Amino acid sequence: MVDQELPREPAREAAVIGRRSLLAAGVLAPLAGLARAEAAADAPAGALERIRRRGRLSVAVYQDMPPFNVGGRGIDVDLAAALAEGLGVKPDLLPLHADESLQDDLRHAVWRGHYLGWGPADVMLHVPVDRPLIDSSPQVAIFAPYYRERVMLAWDRERGPQPESLAALQGVPVAVAGQSLAGWLLIGAEGGALRDGLSTRYADGAEAAQAVRDGRAAAAAGLASELQSVLADRSRYAIVPLPAPRAPRDGWAVGCAVKRDATDLAQALQQRVNELSADGRLRAIFQRHGVAWHG
Repeated sequence: MVDQELPREPAREAAVIGRRSLLAAGVLAPLAGLARAEAAADAPAGALERIRRRGRLSVAVYQDMPPFNVGGRGIDVDLAAALAEGLGVKPDLLPLHADESLQDDLRHAVWRGHYLGWGPADVMLHVPVDRPLIDSSPQVAIFAPYYRERVMLAWDRERGPQPESLAALQGVPVAVAGQSLAGWLLIGAEGGALRDGLSTRYADGAEAAQAVRDGRAAAAAGLASELQSVLADRSRYAIVPLPAPRAPRDGWAVGCAVKRDATDLAQALQQRVNELSADGRLRAIFQRHGVAWHG
């Protein structure tokens, strides 16, 4: 208490003098320390501290997304384990089925939880590090890009020369997931001239790549990670950017998302991703699943 040269009421003055005397005698000092300790114990713990007390990091990973997670195995599963290890805890996976939009996925997996009672997780993986998404998602922090995805075309060299344009695919059996960016690009390409050769029944680019590997198609379109994870023989299969003007030229980065106020957790995870990238472990995780890492 700061002394002021103002008259005090006798009782208040006595209380102040008595308090000073006790502090001088060292009587109240331990009590003051105990009060501070109790206040610290009652204060809400940060996200990182709660995770370390719990001993587990809850990580939301998309289900059935090859090669990132299929049946509890994949790149994001391995990355979740590496992130948890960096915090000194164990990983606890929360499988996530994609909803109508990324906003729905973020709401269920990161900041609110699903109405059926599961979630949210501490962190969600494979979130596009995209400015419009960041600006439209004030409840979350999106950060730590760990991979750059691209739309690609895989070609079996034993079936002929590599096509240099989409027009060269006319009449060629091409496998693609119809409900995907690659499918959308090919279905509308060249005024619809490729449709006769397109087979769009595949669930994802990995299934489409398997059709090339089995000889059921000469080419497949999909994400780089999907195609590379299936077509490991680079001498036989060419995997090149999809020659479509509307395909994102530089692809897009995917990273992590946590609740907006989980600043300490975001900083710790960012540091961990930086470490994994710098020492080659992140690249090794991707290589283990047949995918060339691009940060």
